[in-house]
Amino acid sequence: MTFKDLGIIEPILRALEAEGYAHPTPIQEQSIPILLRRKDLLGCAQTGTGKTAAFAIPILQHLFLNRNRNKGRRKIQALVVTPTRELAIQIGEGFSTYGKFTGIRNTVIYGGVKQGQQTDALSRGVDVLVATPGRLLDLIDQGYITLKDVKFSVLDEADHMLDMGFIHDIRKVIQKLPAERQSLFFSATMPPAIMDLSRKILGNPEKVTIQPEQATAEKVEQAVYFVSKRGKIKLLIHLLKKKPVSSALIFSRTKHGADKIVKMLRRADIQAEAIHGNKSQGARQRALGNFKSGRSSILVATDIAARGIDVEEISHVINYDLPNVSETYIHRIGRTGRAQASGIAWSFCNEEEKAYLRDIQKLINQRIPVIADHPYLDYEIDEPVQVKAKPTTKPRKPYQQSRSGNAGGGGGTKKRRQYYPRQRG
Repeated sequence: MTFKDLGIIEPILRALEAEGYAHPTPIQEQSIPILLRRKDLLGCAQTGTGKTAAFAIPILQHLFLNRNRNKGRRKIQALVVTPTRELAIQIGEGFSTYGKFTGIRNTVIYGGVKQGQQTDALSRGVDVLVATPGRLLDLIDQGYITLKDVKFSVLDEADHMLDMGFIHDIRKVIQKLPAERQSLFFSATMPPAIMDLSRKILGNPEKVTIQPEQATAEKVEQAVYFVSKRGKIKLLIHLLKKKPVSSALIFSRTKHGADKIVKMLRRADIQAEAIHGNKSQGARQRALGNFKSGRSSILVATDIAARGIDVEEISHVINYDLPNVSETYIHRIGRTGRAQASGIAWSFCNEEEKAYLRDIQKLINQRIPVIADHPYLDYEIDEPVQVKAKPTTKPRKPYQQSRSGNAGGGGGTKKRRQYYPRQRG
């Protein structure tokens, strides 16, 4: 199937051909026809599958075909809300690329920078607005933005919106939108909270799921290293110097941790840059630009900042800190193995992160191979993993924790409650 078969108009087809795009990805193939019929949509697809084009192309087509009905000063007719500055910029670039022959004008607004250039662009009139929640509400309150003319609203990375605590801001934005509009949700995972939110906002949307919600990237080779908290930086330096790593995206749980990793790598003569919320927008864009262009091969990021990183040739993703939300693991390793490429994901696990690893393995329904052949091995764990298969024998009783806390499978009921108080037994 081609984009022409989907009924895409000539100006957009010309832009797609200029970029070398002839065939839609599965999420595009299934979503675009629904959106061209102006149906609400809840879309779930793995990172890197083309969600931006899946909603940008039909929105651009609707706006282009109705352009003669909206003469006069341009009004915001399409709103895309996304969690991070980097992702907002990336989406804005997508609208510019696919719509460059349509005359549709878009702009991007986000916090962390002075608002002058953004308000100037708004005053000139835009058709499509891509925004982060905080700056959007701020400029609405100042009177620079009205949403009364919006006909298309998109909530992108909806699951991460909830993770970042944007739920109250999103509800405020929704209240300011017209009741008559086409609403779209796109997300890489669909936890129960997202499904509940979609029912409240979308009503009865069409649904498109390309990959199972709990599937991980199929082309990514995964491995876990058991190492102490203090030994992590030594192991990281060892791997980066001894292994063929052409480019690596390293995940830290905290901003301070990201900066500390960069500092320690530079001491070991390994050039790296950090990207997180405390960095200025200029610094973040420079670091991201250097990484995308290949001028720097190591980028250390927090989960929030990494949402806008779309680089096709990342050879390695390294989970320096395991995420405490299992679905985040899927997001992270999806940054490698994109398009037709393969990738490698390494995860460091210390004593305190064993429960996180256990839950990740249950989520992806597989045991991640353990690499024990490294000089900083702190302990070995035979982590029990319950996979979704019919049991052939009577299930064993759960491992019991010894008095020393080191026996069995690395922790019993008492230790599990320490990290997951909602789990009982």
